[in-house]
Amino acid sequence: MSLVVSWIGVDTHGITSAYIVGESRFSWRNNYFYNYGKKVFASNLYPEIFGYAGDVLFPSIVLSQIIEMIDTEVLFDKDMSCCQKNKAVFEKLCHAFSNYPVEVTAGSIQIIHITRETSFDKYPNFYSYSMKWSGAATGWQFSNMKLPDESGLLYVLGSGGREFHDNYSRYQLGLNKNTSRNVFHCFIDTLVNINDKYCGGPPQLVGIYRKPNSVAKNFGIIHQNKRFFLGAEVPTVSYFDKIEWRNELFELCDGNTKKALAKAAKQPDSLRRL
Repeated sequence: MSLVVSWIGVDTHGITSAYIVGESRFSWRNNYFYNYGKKVFASNLYPEIFGYAGDVLFPSIVLSQIIEMIDTEVLFDKDMSCCQKNKAVFEKLCHAFSNYPVEVTAGSIQIIHITRETSFDKYPNFYSYSMKWSGAATGWQFSNMKLPDESGLLYVLGSGGREFHDNYSRYQLGLNKNTSRNVFHCFIDTLVNINDKYCGGPPQLVGIYRKPNSVAKNFGIIHQNKRFFLGAEVPTVSYFDKIEWRNELFELCDGNTKKALAKAAKQPDSLRRL
């Protein structure tokens, strides 16, 4: 099920940033829902971000393990290329699934991995990979996406994808077309107004920037005047200044006040439905 969207930001020198945003609903038969599940992942040590859609149990388990293996440097080394890093992830994914009971898998699984070179180059390259399981007959399939030359979409995953695409066509007619914020605005508007009952809960966001030798980021999100981090609501008594916060307009925010920072560029959404 799910709605998970990824995109890149681009300037005259190339790709500046890459993001994955998802909603937080886990769903089961008989209309059972849990609105605080984790669907996006970011390394604290490397520029690696992941997201998934479809069956939730296997990817939520294995991606958590992969992130821990990356962050303890069991799986990656600083000298590895992006291709080598993704190969290590894919091999770990396939090995883990070989011991998983396929009978409990609810439909397909799609996982995206966006990475950047771990170098001191001023303009490092970004790469994007997709790993998909559609059934025992085909097994796991792998693809490497050629990244576009302008800001915009990479992947739209999950059962909410049709509603997002329909809405994105509308957003691409607006003043913010072909911008990073346009994708995020569209995601928030789609999520708030979505008809797909299998999509819901707060948004969650991870990203990587072009800054050489920087690592991935987990963002806090101000949504409907509440603070969320990776799908979970953050308690009132917390250390809000430890992470970067964004609001529903993709503006930089103060985690304490929940207001946009004075220095933050204003990013109004004139297409947002009330």
